[in-house]
Amino acid sequence: QVQLVESGGGLVEAGGSLRLSCAASRRILSITAMGWYRQTPGNQRELVAVIISGSTANYADSVKGRFTISRDNAKNTVYLQMNSLKPEDTAVYYCKWSQSGLYDYWGQGTQVTVSS
Repeated sequence: QVQLVESGGGLVEAGGSLRLSCAASRRILSITAMGWYRQTPGNQRELVAVIISGSTANYADSVKGRFTISRDNAKNTVYLQMNSLKPEDTAVYYCKWSQSGLYDYWGQGTQVTVSS
């Protein structure tokens, strides 16, 4: 069973930076999208950033210009570089890898807390 393991979350002051990592326990074939989502208590999980078909990156309007998603195929890892963090970025961040639109792999989540 493939597992996605996130890391890099933590507590940071507003204006600071964090880099999240999402590593797969082994290579997963036919991945069509690799994304980061976030969720706050009482709210639905929302898309933050996604790489589609290995190269096209899309971002939520709220993070454009501040967050960057990237991947390292050799390490089976996707990253989310988060700069200029704001208190409203506070959430649990999850990674999701989609396999040919048939199956989604989710990580366990990592907490990001931005203090004002």
